[in-house]
Amino acid sequence: MPALPALPRNDDEDDPAGGTVRRIALLSVLAAALPVLYLPGLVHNFFDLKIYMSAMDWWNSGQHLYDYAQSDPVQGTLYFTYPPLTALLLRPFGLLPLWATIALFSALSVVAVVVTTRWLVLPLIRRHRLDRWFTLTVATLLVLALESTRETITFGQINMLLVVLILADLLFAVPGRRRWAGVGVGLATALKLFPGIFIVYLLVARRWRAASVASATAAVATLVAAAFAPQASWRFWTHELWATDRVGRLDYTGNQSLQGMLSRLAVPQEPAALLWPALAALVVAYGMWRAGRAARARDWTAGLALAGLVGALISPITWTHHVYWFVPALVVLVDAGLRARATPGRSRRGAWLLAFAAGIYLPITYGVVSFQKWGVAPEPTDSPGEFLVRNMYVLLALLLLVVLPIRPADREPQPEPEPPASPEVAPKGQTSPDRLQSR
Repeated sequence: MPALPALPRNDDEDDPAGGTVRRIALLSVLAAALPVLYLPGLVHNFFDLKIYMSAMDWWNSGQHLYDYAQSDPVQGTLYFTYPPLTALLLRPFGLLPLWATIALFSALSVVAVVVTTRWLVLPLIRRHRLDRWFTLTVATLLVLALESTRETITFGQINMLLVVLILADLLFAVPGRRRWAGVGVGLATALKLFPGIFIVYLLVARRWRAASVASATAAVATLVAAAFAPQASWRFWTHELWATDRVGRLDYTGNQSLQGMLSRLAVPQEPAALLWPALAALVVAYGMWRAGRAARARDWTAGLALAGLVGALISPITWTHHVYWFVPALVVLVDAGLRARATPGRSRRGAWLLAFAAGIYLPITYGVVSFQKWGVAPEPTDSPGEFLVRNMYVLLALLLLVVLPIRPADREPQPEPEPPASPEVAPKGQTSPDRLQSR
């Protein structure tokens, strides 16, 4: 999270009443800003979730799942593009009233934001002795304000539910080498292909068992889906997986990937055929090298942030609601900044890190889809200013791959030594218990 007022340690001891007023004022401002930020997104009207449910109705009526198509003024035609396992899990929701499905998905997304923010921020709170509930509330409101979160909720996307699976795995199971390490990443990969980048991350982190479990889980879940939906599975894995034109327009500003950036530069022509694979290979090589370094340093938050940003950059299409991975990166920056400020001689570096976190947070909160100039018609990027604005997430992700700090692992707290017990004087002819133990 960016630098925040009134996040110093525990309470304002000098002026507790004034500190309470300032905290209430900050929370009130943040809470009041949320409706203003969400208002433009209401035009989405849970568009993606409605497509899912329409596709489920189509499928339930006996039609082929991947034949479903819906016209769209921006993308031309929209389809159901998820793997069959996701369709099987969504199918029961088609039996519910649409309003109930919308309410349930929205509530689950908000709960997922609260849970994952708590997971990421609690270590920072403990390390810097911040006020627990105030800091968690502020952090949760800040994450809810992000464009990626707003777009997830107002479109009715499933992204935050996948983030829960990934973070549960990479923050708890994998570091602890638990038996189920890799299961969450494997399930997320079977539900939506993007999380497969975290299997690569497990490999570069040298978590061989977790990577094997993740791969096996994804394979088994896919086979289970094939058993229940054989025709849809065959069609998806042999044809639809490779039909990238079904996902959307590459040049659309909402596509914040390397491929999207190159397409916006070249439109109405296609970018050079080898340019995207070459850039993607460089990003994977460098970004996963840094992610592996972070994992081996036991900085799991930095590792998963770097891996997630790599995945967002190299995916052919990365909508803004896919780029959750700025959140753990911001947590790393704030923690590194607070650590530096507490270190003699490094306060200036700490101030720069906190300012950098704020500088990233502000544009990704306002976002790129807020700029309505680039909409339906394909438009080339005509100026350096347009290039910066239309590729904001891409450029920030590339910058973070280079500069995101890798923090030293916290040492396990050592118990304080007990004071030496006063020696007991044994009666004459008897041996002290301490002497007996030492024999």
